[in-house]
Amino acid sequence: MDYQFAVSDQPAQPVLSKRTVIPVSALPQELGKAYRGIITYLGEIGEMAAVDSAFAAYYNMDMEHLDVEMGFAVTKSLPGKGEIKAGEIAAGKQVSYLYKGPFEGLKPVYNALLQWIGENGHTPTGIAYEFYYNSPNEVPESDLLTKIILPLE
Repeated sequence: MDYQFAVSDQPAQPVLSKRTVIPVSALPQELGKAYRGIITYLGEIGEMAAVDSAFAAYYNMDMEHLDVEMGFAVTKSLPGKGEIKAGEIAAGKQVSYLYKGPFEGLKPVYNALLQWIGENGHTPTGIAYEFYYNSPNEVPESDLLTKIILPLE
């Protein structure tokens, strides 16, 4: 497949998130739980309008001990509460691709991204972000939109 990757310099992005280490088999349940908790909190503080998009950040690819941050990009810095932390996605250069299709089809995109990065003299930071623009509860799997972002050093 011929991928068209976008390279850009991005400003820092404020987020509200929860970070944990879990087996990949628990990921769907943990994503749902984290997103529901953050949405509830945003409702409590009257900031639902600040929600941009849901994301997951993967800090390793150890499928038994996956280090994952789950949350929402928000339009402004907001305070955290308990396990919900205020933070940001660091500013900097990144390469991205907007993928349409089922989550099971993401692996070839990652492989192509990593190959492209190597061939073009870039170095990834080791963090992978996925931004989810819709969910399997809303659309057929073939219409899922996932933006993969790999920050570059």
